[in-house]
Amino acid sequence: MPLNLLQKLEILADAAKYDASCASSGGAKRNARSGGLGSTTGCGICHAYTPDGRCVSLLKILLTNFCIYDCVYCVSRRSSNVARARFTVAEVGRLTLDLYRRNCIEGLFLSSGIARSEDDTMADLVAVARSLREEHGFRGYIHLKTIPGANEALIAEAGRYADRLSMNVEMPDEAVLKRLAPEKDAGAILKGMAVTRTGIDAAKEARKPAPGKIRRARPPRFAPAGQSTQMIVGADGASDITILDKSVSLYASYGLKRVYYSAFSPTGHPSAVLPDHATPLMREHRLYQADWLLRYYGFTLPDLQSALPTGMLDLATDPKLAWALVHRGVFPLDVNRAERALLLRVPGFGTKAVDRIIAARRSTCLRLDDVGRLTGALRRARPFIVTADYQPGSSLDDARLRERLTPPPKQLSLF
Repeated sequence: MPLNLLQKLEILADAAKYDASCASSGGAKRNARSGGLGSTTGCGICHAYTPDGRCVSLLKILLTNFCIYDCVYCVSRRSSNVARARFTVAEVGRLTLDLYRRNCIEGLFLSSGIARSEDDTMADLVAVARSLREEHGFRGYIHLKTIPGANEALIAEAGRYADRLSMNVEMPDEAVLKRLAPEKDAGAILKGMAVTRTGIDAAKEARKPAPGKIRRARPPRFAPAGQSTQMIVGADGASDITILDKSVSLYASYGLKRVYYSAFSPTGHPSAVLPDHATPLMREHRLYQADWLLRYYGFTLPDLQSALPTGMLDLATDPKLAWALVHRGVFPLDVNRAERALLLRVPGFGTKAVDRIIAARRSTCLRLDDVGRLTGALRRARPFIVTADYQPGSSLDDARLRERLTPPPKQLSLF
């Protein structure tokens, strides 16, 4: 018996829940004042986040969970005994528009299994985005998963309609990917990401102002929110340092906006080559924290590695605090004199707090209370700083400092 739309939605939304890379940050600001429907900012947008930080304000579905691939970690793999369904292009458009009008979503995150071939699937994904933009005037956020091995022209067309494109590398090690996903080609994945980066760079170049008063035609739009990828954590034996090393390489080579880390979770259709237990979500959380240190706090991979003798992040201690405890000789730092790069290494100081401290100390000599007003984590920072009226004394030498600054364990949940 044919499935109705609600039954398809139940199957294909459930199949999409394992993809973490669905945040809508970075999209171009657009609204419907000049015509069309939807926006990417402003009123009428309903944002919701799961306890582990995932954005769920997008309609997140697969176009189909029929797949010719047999990736052992994927619930939609060919050999998996799951209910199968397929949306038509028109059905995805109808769902997106109806849910947007009901203020349930801010846009669409669309991926798919490979039902017939890479090009056929990519063409269908592009058709959904084209229909929403050109036929329905939809100006909300669209994130498309591009298909490894698909024709470059289809990826280029996808970039004209989507805000963000992404292609998952899945595993940090190509040999492991070949073992767990024999039909996938790591070279094809990297080639597809390179095509997307080329399109993004070309669009940025075209938007640069022309010299003098020369007028240019309106530059082409290509994935203005950039591209992202995802790695599964815990399905293989890769250490956290190996995963972060892969991330550093991907950021440098493909100009990614984000690398998402997805803690492995058994799908209910087990495989002998996969763990039979879920990876702790705290490990995923620590990887995101380390990723932030590498991207925004001036840390390098050797910096983090110096605090990780086993190559694994400490689940009980955030990576910045772990580094500070290993390098106690760097501290305490005088907040009235220390340069920005060093202040960013103080546990509890974020980038905004450091910028506030630097701005405030230009006109006054900061005291401990002043620092407390500029940051929300003074308790964590106190043993590592000096102010005009405060010295940490011997607290840096306290063997129990880690225990004092480490909060009690908190259980993260996917639901």
